[in-house]
Amino acid sequence: MSQQERYPFDVESIRAEFPILKRHVGGDATTPGEGPGDETPLVYLDNAATTHTPEPVVETIADYYRGYNANVHRGIHQLSQEASVAYEEAHDRVAEFVGAEGREEIVFTKNTTEAENLVAYAWGLRELGPEDNVVLTEMEHHSSLVTWQQIGKRTGAEVRFIAVEEDGTLDMDHAAECIDDATAMVSAVHVSNALATINPVRELADLAHDHDAYVFVDGAQSVPTRPVDVDDLGADFLAFSAHKMCGPTGIGALYGREEILDAMGPFNYGGDMIRRVSYEETTFEDLPWKFEAGTPSIAQGIAFAAAIDFVEDIGMENVRAHEDLLAAYAYDRLSEFDDVTIYGPPGDRRGGLVSFNVDGVHAHDLSSILNDFGVAIRAGDHCTQPLHDKLGVSSTARASFYVYNTLEEIDTLVEAIDEARELFA
Repeated sequence: MSQQERYPFDVESIRAEFPILKRHVGGDATTPGEGPGDETPLVYLDNAATTHTPEPVVETIADYYRGYNANVHRGIHQLSQEASVAYEEAHDRVAEFVGAEGREEIVFTKNTTEAENLVAYAWGLRELGPEDNVVLTEMEHHSSLVTWQQIGKRTGAEVRFIAVEEDGTLDMDHAAECIDDATAMVSAVHVSNALATINPVRELADLAHDHDAYVFVDGAQSVPTRPVDVDDLGADFLAFSAHKMCGPTGIGALYGREEILDAMGPFNYGGDMIRRVSYEETTFEDLPWKFEAGTPSIAQGIAFAAAIDFVEDIGMENVRAHEDLLAAYAYDRLSEFDDVTIYGPPGDRRGGLVSFNVDGVHAHDLSSILNDFGVAIRAGDHCTQPLHDKLGVSSTARASFYVYNTLEEIDTLVEAIDEARELFA
């Protein structure tokens, strides 16, 4: 079987929708897009940080600005009406994508981080006290860890961490010890951006709900790469970002169960989130608008829906199958080196990325060398410094994959790593 026949869909036709993948890299990196660029084809393997944006999504943004650019919920004129309808229907599209009941359960935010902060401040700051605890995992992204840590300092609530085993999986026995009758919130990453671990969030949700606690799922790395349904996860809250799934930057979504969101007060105040204002009192708008103060990211929100259309046309089961194929292949190829350490679990317990280190080569140096071969990866702590402290390393290299990546690109990655090994030998 040829490599092309192993893919669950026509990767070349998908790649054709991303003009940036035709780039060659090299030259003056301080002038974006204007280096000589005639030496090395781009191999983009930094998708866990952000994915590229296909032509249909770019055209959706352009269509808005060219055809009906206006503020939403502000005007009776036609352009405002058209923009308002498109923006509201984008909420409907996101709700459908994750199995929410309707637009009332979808709040548009700047990103996953803002969604975490919205819940932490609008719910946690008002509901938590010294008698409560919040349970996280040791593999949490800083957007979760730092946010709840700071809320804990303000409210007196204890913040607990479920231990990560040596193989990169969660210690579920320890989870059962951490989650008790004083637990008010369990916030857990669905797929780790550092270890690629796919966490058993449904099992965590069941534990939490047995103790009347809420569950916040960080879906930044899972929603773009696999079918996700909030009911199947048992999620009370779910957050994710458009830019990790072929959408624009500056837009993300918070799913929250309607009865919980309805009981929460707003996070930001201002225009568009109010129904009636006097000098003495304010009545807030209905869901989800009471959480979307001011002029929102209109073009980005509309394009968010277009990005969902793009990935759903591929099929989320196909997206997951493609990620699994690439991740398994990368894991196997990197395992051929006896001086390469791979972090996280093997096999079907990992998502579409591989974090690793080469003995004697700092991850930053490795990334710089790979860049000379046109290979773009991430190097650093991936916003998981405490986890890296636990692993005993300051940083790791991370290759992460998406729908337009190929097995041949992983071969290029491995060849470049081999060159780096020889250079530092």
